[in-house]
Amino acid sequence: MHHRLTRAVLAPALLTLALSGCSAEPAPIDDRAADETAVDASGDGHGAIDGAEELAEPRLGLTSVDAAGTVTHLDLLDETTTELGRVDPPRAVHTDGRYLFVQNDSGVEIVDSGVWTWDHVDHFHYYRAQPRLLGTVPGDGDVTVSTTNSSTSGGTGLYFAGSGDAVLLDTEALSRGEIRELFRVTGAPGPGRTVPVGSFALVTEGSGASRTVVGRAADGTPTGLVDSCPDAGGTRTTRVGAVIGCADGALLATATDDDVTTQRIPYPEGVAGVSVAEFDNREGRPTVAGLVGDEILLLDTRDRSWTRLPAPAPLVHVTAVDDGDDHVLAVARDGRVLVLRGTDGAVVAETAPLVAASVAAGATPTLVADQQRAYLSGPVEKTLYELDFADDARIARTFDTVTEPVFTAGTGR
Repeated sequence: MHHRLTRAVLAPALLTLALSGCSAEPAPIDDRAADETAVDASGDGHGAIDGAEELAEPRLGLTSVDAAGTVTHLDLLDETTTELGRVDPPRAVHTDGRYLFVQNDSGVEIVDSGVWTWDHVDHFHYYRAQPRLLGTVPGDGDVTVSTTNSSTSGGTGLYFAGSGDAVLLDTEALSRGEIRELFRVTGAPGPGRTVPVGSFALVTEGSGASRTVVGRAADGTPTGLVDSCPDAGGTRTTRVGAVIGCADGALLATATDDDVTTQRIPYPEGVAGVSVAEFDNREGRPTVAGLVGDEILLLDTRDRSWTRLPAPAPLVHVTAVDDGDDHVLAVARDGRVLVLRGTDGAVVAETAPLVAASVAAGATPTLVADQQRAYLSGPVEKTLYELDFADDARIARTFDTVTEPVFTAGTGR
């Protein structure tokens, strides 16, 4: 039975926004070693900050920004909605599972949802603090935002296409309510990336087939690492490292206390010449998914291996749940959600065309997945669907919205 919340004022919607030498041959890595690296990068505080309450379970929510800039938060546990404040009208939104980075005419405004999860590999810590609007990072033109799996340590990367400014923010300072730039380096205007990796960052330089990524320390000093990444595309951080899509495969960047390294993972035979524009997965998992033409590519960052899956229908978005059944979720161009088997791409469940009007209008819906449920935004439909993807894609709850949804983010993760 659907549970419809007619009192919800949340505006759920499209979640966009979407390394010198490396080994020529992908090599397997030790899972425990990779996981311990992820732990070390997150610091010793188990994700706690002053004034935060530690919880027994995650306080999952959906934090949204509507067309006018009103920020609201839906608590998925008690189904209450709270208005957090107002930002300038948004053009795009990116999230790391706690903060919303809202692109607008002023630059990037940052919203702290006040809920987050800290991954300790074999267990998790869950926190809740006072939500707040933190302020603005100034910048010109479109911006790409690159985040990690930690909302209390490391860095958050911004790249402003209008000015060519590459900015690394201090994420620990964000957790205290402060916006602090670790570095701001100006390059040539145009699209680019600032990808945080541990206490370092990789910054794209050049364009097209000659594009490279350059390693920088937290103060902006070059580390000496330079690696090619033609037509650099999407990026995603897993618990193993940061992935960047290139035209000849992916770069996987990992960091220790005093160094950052990269490894190239070539595409499987038959795939070449086009970088993955967007990677997505369940927060913190090692496998990421992306679309290249009419194929789905899965990259397991633990063993450095790709899996090619045929797309069963024209798709607009894919994400790897990376659970015990290797589920992959996809949004089809006709508005259906498809649940795919990650080993061969077989469709194991599907919904009706839930968001057909949104896709037709160009307002591409996006899935936010956790271990048990997925959330699908319907911008034009003014509806958010909670799906039990392991139970025949059953619609578990449906939330109506009062205003036309623009951007939303899964928070508390």
